Amino acid sequence: MADKQISLPAKLINGGIAGLIGVTCVFPIDLAKTRLQNQQNGQRMYSSMSDCLIKTIRSDGYFGMYRGAAVNLTLVTPEKAIKLAANDFFRHMLSKDGKQLTLIKEMLAGCGAGTCQVIVTTPMEMLKIQLQDAGRLAAQQKLMTAQSVTGRAVEGPISSASQATSTIKSPQTATQITKELLRSKGIAGLYKGLGATLLRDVPFSIVYFPLFANLNKLGQKNPDERSPFYVSFISGCIAGSTAAVAVNPCDVIKTRLQSLQRGINEDSYSGIVDCTRKIWRNEGARAFLKGAYCRALVIAPLFGIAQVVYFLGIAETMLEMLPRGRD
Repeated sequence: MADKQISLPAKLINGGIAGLIGVTCVFPIDLAKTRLQNQQNGQRMYSSMSDCLIKTIRSDGYFGMYRGAAVNLTLVTPEKAIKLAANDFFRHMLSKDGKQLTLIKEMLAGCGAGTCQVIVTTPMEMLKIQLQDAGRLAAQQKLMTAQSVTGRAVEGPISSASQATSTIKSPQTATQITKELLRSKGIAGLYKGLGATLLRDVPFSIVYFPLFANLNKLGQKNPDERSPFYVSFISGCIAGSTAAVAVNPCDVIKTRLQSLQRGINEDSYSGIVDCTRKIWRNEGARAFLKGAYCRALVIAPLFGIAQVVYFLGIAETMLEMLPRGRD
C-alpha cells in the first residue's frame, strides 16, 4: 500500500472510534476472562465462560456483565489511539529509506507501540479488574455465608471463612478506588503491575502488528490500493487471537498482581517471579492458560473492528467535512 500522509489528530480519532466500538461489543467476554483468571483452587465459582456469564446475569442482571465498562470506554480511546498511532509512527520512522520494512523492523515498531500504550493501559486495567472481579468475590462471600448458616461446613472452616469474607470490602466505583489509591499510595498505586503489563503488551504488539501487516497485504491487488475491509477485519481477528493466546500466561500474572482483594484461601503475590512460582506450584502449568479462549474471543473481534475502522479512515472523512479556517 502506498503511504498516505494522515494527520496525527486523524490517527487518534480513528484509534479512539475503533476502541469504543470494539470494547462495547466484547466487554462481557472480557469480564468472564478476568474472573476465570482470578479464581484459584480454593473456591472455584465458575467452570467456564458461559457458566460465568449465566451466573453473572442471574445475580446482577444483564448490565452486571458490563461492570467496569465505564472505565474501559473512558480510557480505551487514548489507549487504542496511542497503540495504533505509535505503531504507524515507528513504522514511518523505520521506513525513511523508502525500502519495504523487514520483519525485524516491523517487530521493533510493534515493540515501540506496546511500550507507549502502557501509560494508559496500566491504570485502565488496574481499575477495570477491581470492578470486574468484585462480583466473583461477592458471590464467593454469599456462598460461604450460606454454608455457615446451613451448617454444611465444620466449625473450624466456618470461622476462618467468616473472618476472611469480613475483610472483603463492598463494591466501589472507579472514582472511589482511584481516590483511595492516590491517597494511600500516590500515582504509583494506579501503576501497580506496570512490569507485568509491559511483559504482556510488548510481546503482544511484537507478534500482532507484523502478523497483521503481512496478512493484510495478501488482500491487496496492487501496492497502491488498500485491502478490502473484510480482509482487514479477518487479518485483525487472526493476528489478534494468535497474539492474545501467545501472551496469555503474562496476562494471567498481570491480572493476579493487579487484583487488590483476594477471595477465601487465595494466594497473594509480591511480584512477577513470586506470582509465577506460586501459580506453577499450587495450580500447575495449565493455570497459565486460564481465560485463553475468552481472551482470544475478546481480542479477535476487538482488533478486527479496530483495524477496519482505522483503515477505512473515518476520521479523515470527518476532518475533511469540517470548515477550513482562513489561511
